[in-house]
Amino acid sequence: MARIKRGVVSRRKHKKLLKLTKGYRGTKSKLIKVAHEAELHARAYAYHGRKLRKRNIRSLWITRIGEAAKKEGLSYSNFMNKLKKSNIELDRKILNDLIVNDFPTFQKIVDSAKNN
Repeated sequence: MARIKRGVVSRRKHKKLLKLTKGYRGTKSKLIKVAHEAELHARAYAYHGRKLRKRNIRSLWITRIGEAAKKEGLSYSNFMNKLKKSNIELDRKILNDLIVNDFPTFQKIVDSAKNN
């Protein structure tokens, strides 16, 4: 059986790993074993962070809607309840966009929800 020399392959893998961990503090960007572990953790944290970002954005939308509804004299829960009862099917993302970009339209929606 022929001898297989892997020097080129492992060097390529190590260089790729060190390129990924460039900018990490201390030995996490210098030593192969430490860099590999740091890169594995970083990928796990990045995956989890993408899930957390969705939660955080939704909570931001809810906070904005609650504050805007308070200006109109309603609590968040009462406002959302009145929207459902008046068959206005706007989700929190759209309501947030209206608050940020077109507040008079949001006020009209609040008025129509109050009247029904």
